[in-house]
Amino acid sequence: MVHPGDPAPSFSLPDQNGKIHHLSDYKGKWVVLYFYPKDDTPGCTKEACSFRDERGRLEEMGAVVLGVSADDVESHGKFHGKYGLNFPLLADPTAQTIQRYGAWGKKNTFGREYEGVLRQTFLIDPQGRVAKVWEKVSPEGHALEVAEALGGLQRA
Repeated sequence: MVHPGDPAPSFSLPDQNGKIHHLSDYKGKWVVLYFYPKDDTPGCTKEACSFRDERGRLEEMGAVVLGVSADDVESHGKFHGKYGLNFPLLADPTAQTIQRYGAWGKKNTFGREYEGVLRQTFLIDPQGRVAKVWEKVSPEGHALEVAEALGGLQRA
């Protein structure tokens, strides 16, 4: 698990168009890196649309939004297009980056236990350090919560 103050683990992952994104591409900016379980499912759709709707406000504060799941580039492309998402969705089908951030673990759905992507968000500062971590995320209103936390960190 990555904690506030830790250097953010680097990554090189393709987005919904196959373009590779490296964490180092965003040096000097705040990065909202959110991990979500599955494209086009109810909670993940709410969360993605929330970030879509808050993106302008986050950009005004110098932040970029990056969504990450274990879905592939093709799945991301469909999800991105269906909901008019305005930020990159990064594909991590091997879950290596997801695991490096500690966003992989035991889940329980309808009494069935399995391992998968945990809904977590990491706010990374312009120097590449983790500034804040949300370990248990409620999809509804989460983007607003992130924007408020970012504003507070920038005022501190």
